[in-house]
Amino acid sequence: MNGAEHIVNKLMSEGVDTLFGYPGGCIMPLYDALLKSPIRHILCRHEQGTAFAANGYARASGRVGVCLATSGPGATNLMTGLADAFMDSVPMVAITGQVPTSLIGTDAFQEIDVLGMSLPITKQSFLVEDIQELPDILDQAFQIAREGRPGPVLVDLPKDIQLASLPDAAPPRPSEAATYAYADDPLQQAIDLIQASHKPIVYGGGGILLGDAIIPFRHFVETSGIPSVFSLKGLGALPGDHPLNMGMLGMHGSVAANQSVQEADLLIAVGVRFDDRVTGKLSRFAPHAQVIHLDIDPAEIGKLRQVACALKGDLRRNLKALAIKQNLDDWRSQCQQRLKQDGYALPDAGNGISGPHLLRQLSDMTRGQAIVSCDVGQHQMWVAQHYPIDHPRKHLTSGGLGAMGFGLPAAIGAQLAHPQSTVINVAGDGSFMMNVQELATIGRYKLPIKIIILDNQALGMVRQQQAVCYDGRFSEIDLSDNPDFCALARAFDIPAQSISEPDAMAYAINKLLETPGPALLHVAIATENNVWPMVKPGDANDQILTGANP
Repeated sequence: MNGAEHIVNKLMSEGVDTLFGYPGGCIMPLYDALLKSPIRHILCRHEQGTAFAANGYARASGRVGVCLATSGPGATNLMTGLADAFMDSVPMVAITGQVPTSLIGTDAFQEIDVLGMSLPITKQSFLVEDIQELPDILDQAFQIAREGRPGPVLVDLPKDIQLASLPDAAPPRPSEAATYAYADDPLQQAIDLIQASHKPIVYGGGGILLGDAIIPFRHFVETSGIPSVFSLKGLGALPGDHPLNMGMLGMHGSVAANQSVQEADLLIAVGVRFDDRVTGKLSRFAPHAQVIHLDIDPAEIGKLRQVACALKGDLRRNLKALAIKQNLDDWRSQCQQRLKQDGYALPDAGNGISGPHLLRQLSDMTRGQAIVSCDVGQHQMWVAQHYPIDHPRKHLTSGGLGAMGFGLPAAIGAQLAHPQSTVINVAGDGSFMMNVQELATIGRYKLPIKIIILDNQALGMVRQQQAVCYDGRFSEIDLSDNPDFCALARAFDIPAQSISEPDAMAYAINKLLETPGPALLHVAIATENNVWPMVKPGDANDQILTGANP
């Protein structure tokens, strides 16, 4: 057995049935070994697409996503996808080809220090320099990607290592998840803080999903009766229509969520990072609240906000211990009344289509059951505001990195992870063009992904911030020379339609959803449509803007 064959066996032992890649010179031995395996390889049309597709596969399934690329530009093109997975704690293993060990350090053709490049954006990176190291490194790679706070791991494989014989190699063993000690001591302190509070708020984030804590989290919220707000990555931890769900908080969060957090006397932070898009001006975030912070990653506790009580370790156990009924009728009533008054109101779209109106219609027609993969921009915030999510795995979005071009390849990964599910890519015209070549991947594999492009002929979020924060001085945001997106889709044998009038929405969405195989809906919206509410960068969350479009 050579190194490449051992890798294939290891992938099979880990239950990998689908991977995403793009071949090249230094990864060819592994591609040759793949010919004899049952693993399904998906040929994306750009290495960034392979990384985002593996990323989407992992987010939607909870399994480790795997991607392959060759050395040099192949490996460097993976970096954005790895950075996205690192910031959003997505379990991935990336395997890259490298020049033979004898040529490392000689500036050989397509030689790049991938190990050095990837170290800041992976949980761990490996360069395999001896064939005897390969089995242990692969075991570690999958274990590290999954354990604790998940994330991406890169394995850089010189070509000669892939070809070298591995004598007396033991069969690859499945990785075992790491175990963690539970933090028992502060539990009574947390219970005392909750029982003493009059205006507590639960602040939930992406760690709820990563800690496999959806069920205990919902039990905790429903038993305690504490109103809850969420980061972008936390959406779906509580169903969007749940009476205790105050919605998203932060820059484009609901007025009700932001006001309630600013008034709270206790913040129960569950699996969160206190990201700046959530907190606004940190020194004025939840100014009256003590903080209980539950997280599996001790590095996050106290990193940005001093805590009164730290509960490190397994969220499931700690949430179960905190699930005690609280007498909060007045506070709950106040929060729910505020939500009725200050929730996400549908804007006046005039005579045209607005993103919020279309997404409400889409939610009604899919009954919220679709997997929605977003790109980054105004449409991403409209999805978060107006498409209720009932589980985080149904909401794929680039949170920490905010990577344009994420949505289309991530939808590919999600569709392959869930072949029977409806997968919808909601994109903006700017983001869609970032990885438009993946239409070829969708066409080749006949993936029934539904694509909705909200086309405002501008870099919408940049335009909005220039309007609000730069006195309307618009710089390099004009996309009025966009291509004919329908003609572009049809070139890849994907049916397409275009609408611009509100009374065409219901028919067009229904036709999109009922079309067998892939389909695209192009939606023309006004350039001036903004995302409201909004907190300017650097402002506090109580300085929220809700006004008319400037």
